[in-house]
Amino acid sequence: MDIIHAVILGIIEGITEFLPISSTGHLIVGSELLGLPQTKANTAFEVIIQLSAILAVIANYKDKFHPKHIQLWIKLFIAFLPIAAIGLLFSHQIKALFSVQVVATMFIIGGIVFLILEYFQKNRTPNTIEVEEVSYKQAALIGIAQVFALIPGTSRAGSTIVGALIVGLSRKASAEFSFLLALPVLAAASGYDFLKHYKEFNSADYLSLAVGFVVSFIVAYFTMKLFLRFLEKFTFVGFGIYRIVFGVVLLYLISVGVINPHTA
Repeated sequence: MDIIHAVILGIIEGITEFLPISSTGHLIVGSELLGLPQTKANTAFEVIIQLSAILAVIANYKDKFHPKHIQLWIKLFIAFLPIAAIGLLFSHQIKALFSVQVVATMFIIGGIVFLILEYFQKNRTPNTIEVEEVSYKQAALIGIAQVFALIPGTSRAGSTIVGALIVGLSRKASAEFSFLLALPVLAAASGYDFLKHYKEFNSADYLSLAVGFVVSFIVAYFTMKLFLRFLEKFTFVGFGIYRIVFGVVLLYLISVGVINPHTA
């Protein structure tokens, strides 16, 4: 992997981690189109750029780390538990699902879900406007919805936002709860991957790691801010359409042999 590859993948991670369009799916496809094999060294690189996304959340929401927000963090921990338990118990089965074919299919399904959800949201008034107002029951239900993110291409942000909208959160509160919930989820996933692949860092290109880390952090930091401003005026319909189009394009690229459908 060279510097250009590191920059491109850093941008992809930074943009897609907190939008409801699946960072994992985009990284799989991006790596395939760049001709990067799924080596252990490249997996280590993905761990690093995911860690920088965690730091971007902390930088954007440092005010939430005050003791007065302890109840919010308890709710986030409750929402984290379902995906942690299912991910740990069925890790081998989940890993077997990883392929561009599955990613493309889930992109389309997720897009349709967003379009249907926004259709029914038109005449509904959210009962939870701010992220601090989320109840324990809502947090638990959002956590259950997040479990669907274990299917490649579903999107962690997408599944949590869908769950949050269904239980009555505003679009802004849904996005912010998803941002904050990324902290325990990504920390656990990255920590597990780091322990699994820490030996690969010995042979890694540290300059590429550093570039990818910085690029991912900067892009993720501003993506979160712009996403919230976007939601002040617009809905998730555009993301639903994007997911469907992206999924259809992937299926076409698979059918003509541009992308290997079994890439993992």
